[in-house]
Amino acid sequence: MIVAFSVTPLGVGEDVGEYVAEAVRIVRESGLPNRTDAMFTSLEGDWDECMDVVRRAVAAVERRAPRVSLVLKADIRQGVTDGLTAKVESVERQLDGRG
Repeated sequence: MIVAFSVTPLGVGEDVGEYVAEAVRIVRESGLPNRTDAMFTSLEGDWDECMDVVRRAVAAVERRAPRVSLVLKADIRQGVTDGLTAKVESVERQLDGRG
């Protein structure tokens, strides 16, 4: 399964980087394959692993912010591994004309 999620602290002002960094730190320390970009952090693992990491990431932000917004999208597909990389590589092959 691949989970893409965004944790946003509310009520702390516009500069939220230090709060988001706490959530990303939890993800990176999990040992699960992950990638962070400007909008989302994605991670790959089984249901329980991914949901535990998301829960802990939200809790880390929640400890410091009066309100937290969570946006989550999941691709639940049995038997697929390395989907975090394989999906991007497939698109890149198409763009390069290698189909």
